[in-house]
Amino acid sequence: MKRAPFAITIAAATIVAGSAAVWGVWAPATPSAAPSRAIEPVWTETKWPFLQDQWGIGKAFVCMPADCGVKISLFIRPKIGFCNCSTGVSDDAELERVADTDLIAPKVQPLGPGSPVKVGWMRGLSRAYVSSGEKPNERLLSVAFNDECDVVVAVASLGEGDPNVLGPAVLSYLNSRPMVLWAKKELGLEFVRREW
Repeated sequence: MKRAPFAITIAAATIVAGSAAVWGVWAPATPSAAPSRAIEPVWTETKWPFLQDQWGIGKAFVCMPADCGVKISLFIRPKIGFCNCSTGVSDDAELERVADTDLIAPKVQPLGPGSPVKVGWMRGLSRAYVSSGEKPNERLLSVAFNDECDVVVAVASLGEGDPNVLGPAVLSYLNSRPMVLWAKKELGLEFVRREW
């Protein structure tokens, strides 16, 4: 008689364990593909490759595949007096208006809505795009941030890299002290105190 409850307990445990294995409750997680190595960007300044326009030339940088996984080309410049003085770069329409994506690809499609960014003391937006022109599948990251009516715009060509993976490396570089100080000088604020 005492063996019956024990046998019932064993049978119930077997059924629960079998059900768990079938439904994946106890199954170990399937290991994903080999984890991608951490990106350790090394940025090298290069020559501004575009013709001069009404906004002048800016700075150009490159991060090679050995350091970033893909080649990233980054272009940044100020546009003095070109930002909405009241709201700054606070929506996708303003980001599109001030952006420099057309330097790389005349036709782009957004991959999602813009995300807020803070570079130094300035605020703005970043947004990922895919080229729909002569370089299909090329990903771009557009970033714009402003100080009152002046805006600093950056565009990064990411090749076919994932903007969600590469975007933080670009933003981190834009937010580095040398780049923030360069933007401050270009905006004519080198002798004006700004906290960040």
